[in-house]
Amino acid sequence: MVQYEGAWSIRRMLLLLVLLGTVGLGAELFLLEHTETIWQWIPLIVLGCGFFSGLTVAFAPRRSTVLIYRGVMVVFVAAGVLGLYLHFEGNAAFELEMDESLQGIGLFWKSMRGATPALAPGAMAQLGLLGLIQAYRHPALLNSARRDS
Repeated sequence: MVQYEGAWSIRRMLLLLVLLGTVGLGAELFLLEHTETIWQWIPLIVLGCGFFSGLTVAFAPRRSTVLIYRGVMVVFVAAGVLGLYLHFEGNAAFELEMDESLQGIGLFWKSMRGATPALAPGAMAQLGLLGLIQAYRHPALLNSARRDS
C-alpha cells in the first residue's frame, strides 16, 4: 500500500481538530456550570478522556493507543446521542409543566427551542465521528497487522 505524505498531514489536522474541539467544548460546558448532576458530568469526563487519548495517539501512535482512542470516540458518539435525548426530554418535561395540553408537533417544537439547547450535544457526537475518521486505517493499525501476518 502506498502512503501519501498528504494523507499524514490530513490525519494530523483531523487529530488537531479533535483536540481543539475537546478543549473548546469542555471549556464551554465548564463555564456554563454543566456540573449539577452526574448526567452533566458525563460529557466533561468523556471530553477529558478524549483529549488525553488524542494526545497519546499524537505522541505514541501504537496499535493499543489508537484502539483506545477509537473506543473513546465511539463513547463520544454515544454520549452525544444520550445528551440529545436528555436535553430534549428535559425541555419536554418543562414545557408540559407550563402547559399540560401541549402534544404532538407543538410539544416537539417548543422542546426543540427550550431553555436547554436540544441539539448542542450533537457537537460531541460530531467530534466522535471526526475522531473515528481520523483513526480510520491508521498506520499504527496497518503496520502491526502486517507484522502479525
